[in-house]
Amino acid sequence: MSRIGVVTFPGTLDDRDAARAVRLAGGEPVALWHADADLKDVDAVVLPGGFSYGDYLRAGAISRFAPVMGEVVEAAGKGLPVLGICNGFQVLTEAHLLPGSMIKNESLHFLCREQVLQVENSDTAWTREFEQGESITIPLKNQDGQYVADERTLDELEGEGRVVFRYQGENPNGSRRDIAGISNAAGNVVGLMPHPEHAVEPGFGPDTAQGPRSGTDGLRFFTSVLRALVG
Repeated sequence: MSRIGVVTFPGTLDDRDAARAVRLAGGEPVALWHADADLKDVDAVVLPGGFSYGDYLRAGAISRFAPVMGEVVEAAGKGLPVLGICNGFQVLTEAHLLPGSMIKNESLHFLCREQVLQVENSDTAWTREFEQGESITIPLKNQDGQYVADERTLDELEGEGRVVFRYQGENPNGSRRDIAGISNAAGNVVGLMPHPEHAVEPGFGPDTAQGPRSGTDGLRFFTSVLRALVG
């Protein structure tokens, strides 16, 4: 059984949800603490959402220097699959595992809503269970969710197929080019603002045509990485 590490920083909120998603997908969740000096032989890592270190200074900026992140950066460079969700995405940009940065939502308000995304890249370690061009719905909840980068970086992401998810319909936070998630060049590191771990089991996910709270699109993030590890 593949072991998926879930990192907890002071202020992390969604680590237990991410661990449950791993378990429901068929993996073994492994708790990783921000001060850990090793990754406990995990096969992949999830950086979950929340407000690490209270988002003091800048969202994700302090977490980037946590001991466990040194291990994550090194392992990611060797191909370890890493998923950053919301605050985890912010940490990945601060750690320079992904380009660009996250700033306050354009509205300057915290957002919490069900969000439709278009899958732009189904070849990453975390998206193999999706079809390119598919629309999925997962929850979104953030305050610093506006993805920004210079035009050259945005053009590179587009040209290299590294935009993984794009907002459909109304852009909720002003992110450049409606970008909701991106990957590194190798496709093993993915970051996105919406929360797939909150759409993994019937009765607790977004509303769908099949009924209220029936959406489980988020589960395929976690089955995707398990498939990638086996493959």
